Amino acid sequence: MSSPFHSTCHMKSFKQIANVPSARPVSADEVLELHAARLLLLLKLCGVTKLGRIDGLTKLAKLDFFVRYPQAFNRVANHLDKKVTSATDLIESSMVRHHYGPWDKRYYQILPFLEARKLITVAKQNNTYTFELTNRGADFAAELGRKPEFAEQSEQMKRVKLVLGKKSGTALKNLIYEIFKSEVREKTLGEVI
Repeated sequence: MSSPFHSTCHMKSFKQIANVPSARPVSADEVLELHAARLLLLLKLCGVTKLGRIDGLTKLAKLDFFVRYPQAFNRVANHLDKKVTSATDLIESSMVRHHYGPWDKRYYQILPFLEARKLITVAKQNNTYTFELTNRGADFAAELGRKPEFAEQSEQMKRVKLVLGKKSGTALKNLIYEIFKSEVREKTLGEVI
């Protein structure tokens, strides 16, 4: 399957990295397609339905937090008396303190990027946004999930779904505020977690 990832967003696309001066390092955190791939996998592996659907932007962001911050996930799993722990302690990419806990401003670029490429659909019902993989998105997410480069991240997503997948976005937000006082709740808005 050919890659559906080509963009001119504010973050750098793989295509745009060639234009960066060789003396300037580019971190993986700046690469749009890596964030997009993670969210596709998140929908596939943490979502409900055969395709992969997550109801609510808050839930999507909180599940993403626990994928990106394995130590935080381990603390929550222990708090909930679940015997599931992450195999890594590495933070995948940083998030900031937002009104509803951990947040990534790039969601506003990445989600439309995925929707424009017909990899996800976005629907609003009352005050809740629903994000669901399209058939094309599900196929691409399955392909990513088979790649060894995404094996560790895929396993982390499966652990997160097992422990937290049935909780609502609000329940996840409240759990984060309860457990991570100094790491999240006491930070000012926009501060890196």
